[in-house]
Amino acid sequence: MTHAAALATDLGEITLAYHARTKHRLDRYAAGPETLDWDMQPNPFREFEGCKRIALPLTAVPPGTRFTDIYAHGRVKPAALSMGSISTFMELSLGLSAWKQYGPDRWALRCNPSSGNLHPTEAYLLSSQVPGLEDGLYHYFCRDHALEQRFRRNGTLDDEKSPARLWIGLASIYWREAWKYGERGFRYCQLDIGHALGALRYAAGMLGWTARIVDQIEYEELTALLGLDRIGDFLGAEQEEPDLLIAIDSDPATNLIGSLDRPCAAAARACEWTGRANLLDPHPMYRWPVIEQVSLATRGEPEKERLHRLVYPPVPEIFEAHAASIIQNRRSAQRFDSKQTMSAGTFFHMLDCLLDRPAAPWDIWAYIPRVHPIFFVHRVEGLEAGLYLLPRDPEALRALRDTLNPDFIWQTLENAPAHLPLIKLMPGDCRSFARTVSCHQAIARDSCFSLGMLAEFEAIVKQNPWRYRQLHWEAGLLGHVLYLEAEAAGLRGTGIGCYFDDVLHELLGMKSERFQSLYHFTVGFPLTDDRITTLPAYPGRSDHH
Repeated sequence: MTHAAALATDLGEITLAYHARTKHRLDRYAAGPETLDWDMQPNPFREFEGCKRIALPLTAVPPGTRFTDIYAHGRVKPAALSMGSISTFMELSLGLSAWKQYGPDRWALRCNPSSGNLHPTEAYLLSSQVPGLEDGLYHYFCRDHALEQRFRRNGTLDDEKSPARLWIGLASIYWREAWKYGERGFRYCQLDIGHALGALRYAAGMLGWTARIVDQIEYEELTALLGLDRIGDFLGAEQEEPDLLIAIDSDPATNLIGSLDRPCAAAARACEWTGRANLLDPHPMYRWPVIEQVSLATRGEPEKERLHRLVYPPVPEIFEAHAASIIQNRRSAQRFDSKQTMSAGTFFHMLDCLLDRPAAPWDIWAYIPRVHPIFFVHRVEGLEAGLYLLPRDPEALRALRDTLNPDFIWQTLENAPAHLPLIKLMPGDCRSFARTVSCHQAIARDSCFSLGMLAEFEAIVKQNPWRYRQLHWEAGLLGHVLYLEAEAAGLRGTGIGCYFDDVLHELLGMKSERFQSLYHFTVGFPLTDDRITTLPAYPGRSDHH
């Protein structure tokens, strides 16, 4: 075994040990804080003091793009890169969607969902040749919908003769999740990156843009590009961990992404930087060193896969709602009406949108599908209650059959669309089990369906521990599609990070870690709490209408 292979194996073992250690079990939960004082919650907004701040104009009239137009390649005329279009892009991806108030408590909601609404994900913009915006790096300060200029170009970030370009860097502040969820918080940070990917891709689609993860950028290069290796700028504040870089193509017809993958980190280092990160939690009560260990173990270089997408029919256009309305009104349901039934057509449509296509949102994702949902169907018209599987890659079907309970019936559905690979595993009322496996949460029982996301796991993570992060991103991206599709259908979804990992695995007859569930989700008819007041996302801004 080569030194590199031995190192990957060691890091893989660390990663697998972390995953096993942070499983919730019926007799104990993963290690976390014993008490929570919500009055001492960390500041949910990272900002950089001492740097130039540019207020972005808010969208006076939401763009008229229909939600279904995002799925149709080339239907939306691309908007030119400008301060206005970038503002719309950020507002409808990572911006605030509302403030909520209940009694004396007030909290913000964002377009990108987050575990516990804690929002560990930070976003950075790298601009080149954008009219009205100096070339350089900007932190997106979502509370005020503003850009904080970390550096302006005094060298060459890109070819000066090139067209306007934009990149988005994403990073995580682990303490935001660990404050509440303890050791399991690293998992939730990675799921949130997946949700952010989805939010960015849908917002880009509204503007006729495409987006794609930049492949094979090394950890050190991304860290330098985003300024996260500047220790003095984070002195005394919580550090950020770089996750990935996304290239935005504002003119997909020219395929700029293929020719200009990323700006130069060396040029960024030579620039004059400004700003110091704020302290989010002055009195942290706990430390979770295992999070730093798994973070170090999973920093390996991303790998590029040869992706051969299947040819599926275009996503049917069944909803007329405007995309901006769907995005800004997306919420996580807190309770569900346990009596109402959803239509089979809506259910099949939602699953259809999870299939890997060379269109939004999956064209941001240049990897073979490795995450396959297991559905607990409770109340879907014309569909027998029971356990169902959606293998998102036919190559995984044999491994799933070899891994899951051999007594499952593996029955294809006559009333499902011919191209939808939905398989019935077991008929029966699964509501009680769905509730139990999701940490006894009623939302998994009272919904129309809930699901767990089975990821191809042990062999992949051992070979390249970085894939542990990436598998969670895929699961988060699946969750984001379900969130928006539920909203478009007049339903509502909720991501579930708290579940008993091995209880689900045992139900499925799994005797190894060949597959593992990385995320749960549930969809149904929401019941709203009228005691909670909804307030505008950006009150007091004169450009808000």
